[in-house]
Amino acid sequence: MRQGWSGRSRRAASLGALTAALWLCVGGLFAGPPVQAAGGGCTGRLARTVPFDAGELRIYKSRNQACAVTVARTPGGRRGMAVSIQPRGGAPVRDVGRFTRYAGPVTVGAISRCVYVKGGVGTASIDSGWILC
Repeated sequence: MRQGWSGRSRRAASLGALTAALWLCVGGLFAGPPVQAAGGGCTGRLARTVPFDAGELRIYKSRNQACAVTVARTPGGRRGMAVSIQPRGGAPVRDVGRFTRYAGPVTVGAISRCVYVKGGVGTASIDSGWILC
């Protein structure tokens, strides 16, 4: 009795693995650029950037959501950072803590709704007012 794979089975398995690897490579070549914040993780298009002394507040908008991230001007040690986004008529969603680069992302449903965004790094802070109306 023979154990193991026959020559034909080995060739078929190798060909299958090679085909799968080629499909992965070709798929990577034709994939579009990712729609994501460089450091934040929000999807959608960058709708507004609100700069302030210690960093900037980035607001992204997709078809049905708004997302916000506070990004420190100079990444470094952990420090107090915050970001908050509130749809008109809804409750705010916050991310507050001690971070090195950014706070967030925070996301809310915002189909045809204005949003109010706040962000801060250390003692410096900023708010956007009602935007994306």
